[in-house]
Amino acid sequence: MSDAFQIPADAVSLADYERHAETRMTAAAWAYVAGGAADELTLRHNRAAYDAIRLQGRVLADLRGGGTGQTLFGAHFEHPILLAPVAHQRLACPQAEIATAVGAAGARACLVVSTEADCPVEEIAAAARGRFWFQLYMQHDRDFTRALLARAERAGAQAIVVTADAPVSGFRNREQRAGVTPALLGEAVHLRGARPGPMPRAGLGESLVFGGFIDSGARWEDFARLRATTKLPLLVKGITAPEDAERAIREGADGLIVSNHGGRVLDSQPATIEILPAIAAAVRGQVPLIVDGGIRRGTDVLKALALGAAAVMIGRPYVFALAVAGPAGVAHAVQILRGEFEVAMALTGCRALGDIGPRIIWTGR
Repeated sequence: MSDAFQIPADAVSLADYERHAETRMTAAAWAYVAGGAADELTLRHNRAAYDAIRLQGRVLADLRGGGTGQTLFGAHFEHPILLAPVAHQRLACPQAEIATAVGAAGARACLVVSTEADCPVEEIAAAARGRFWFQLYMQHDRDFTRALLARAERAGAQAIVVTADAPVSGFRNREQRAGVTPALLGEAVHLRGARPGPMPRAGLGESLVFGGFIDSGARWEDFARLRATTKLPLLVKGITAPEDAERAIREGADGLIVSNHGGRVLDSQPATIEILPAIAAAVRGQVPLIVDGGIRRGTDVLKALALGAAAVMIGRPYVFALAVAGPAGVAHAVQILRGEFEVAMALTGCRALGDIGPRIIWTGR
């Protein structure tokens, strides 16, 4: 790793890494990682909603023997912070997902590898020391999709995350203005050999979406077929409606990720932390819930777990740390968040994850 990758002396919060990353990345790379769809309303909602939630402190609780460990899908997790799938990490660091995997392993964090990663899953798996999940975009080429799932299984993935909320890409105007192009992003190595789907119509007056392109998009029956092809835990990412949560469970999902894609697809959605309680009420504990979007502090992790999540995912924050300090930055960012989370647990009287619940949310009464 280049000597240029060092943890800054003043990097004591995730916001510090974001500030440093903007000066380290090109304008186009920054737009790709930091930006969102359209007016970026959802991107801002995700963050602002956490700030609006207040915590109820508690004193003199018995915290002896406490910790943050739990079991998810048969595997032990030392803390509830996972690294979300983020595409094209070479924009932040030459070693891309390999560097992220090294940092994640050092922080005892599970990495979710993107379908659109810049490095092969087999190499990422080696660097992750076996602690990784694989995120799957269902392709127009269904046979290729099943083959890619099998490839992830052979590499040692412990779970498969099916991203379902992006049948089409959102218009990301910040990227457009910064000149983000397919040539800049490069090839997604996991998609080599996939038969291309129908191209959107490009003529004046033609629909950009309907009539051909969207007709071959993934549907619930495709998810059901995937369920039949793997024994790995299968999660659906992109759940924002209770009805979709219930349908996913009926179709065999082992877990759900409450996500609005970090505000990168459909603008004007509520924040995921606002959506989470309704999803939790609909699911009634049948499967674990994970939430992402806007998490920047350990208190955010605590709030998410109090409102029904079993774990959280962070995306942009670890990529910012990757751009600044490589693998050490990734590990340090997770450690910062974990430390803040543990302090917040102690100050709200929570000895273990099972103690975290709605009672720690201040309601004004």
